[in-house]
Amino acid sequence: MIRPAENHESDILTALSFASKGYWNYPEEYFDIWRAELTISAAYIRKNDVFVFEEEGVIRGYYSLVELQDDIEAAGARIERGFWLEHMFVDPQHLGRGIGTMLFQHLRKICRFRGIGEVKILADPNAGSFYEKMGCTYQREYPSTIIGRTTPLFHVPIGDHCPTR
Repeated sequence: MIRPAENHESDILTALSFASKGYWNYPEEYFDIWRAELTISAAYIRKNDVFVFEEEGVIRGYYSLVELQDDIEAAGARIERGFWLEHMFVDPQHLGRGIGTMLFQHLRKICRFRGIGEVKILADPNAGSFYEKMGCTYQREYPSTIIGRTTPLFHVPIGDHCPTR
């Protein structure tokens, strides 16, 4: 079942963020840099659209949709205003079961309902093939918060003509 996250679930979502990112065996020092990015607070849940995939009373994945009202500068690059898929994480023990696909289909449904025409993603490099499978279009590389590393920018068209896979 996919449902809105609740404020008191912030610690669960933070742990899931770190566990999911940890699946890729990144160096420990990366997690120190990512700490603020991967920490989900109750205030973050209240401010943004955060949805969880829950199964048997346990959260197995989540995503967050964020609207930037203005362009911002981050890691030496301009991040354009608009709607962004800021987080999408699945518990590594449950990868390959279609949870990410269900979360992504839910994202499209929410966006269509709200009249959102496009979403952008600065994806983890290891997740690029997933987003391509979901019908996202690769745009270009962006500087990462990790020096010497880049992260791919994807465009997600939303609409009835778009694949929901």
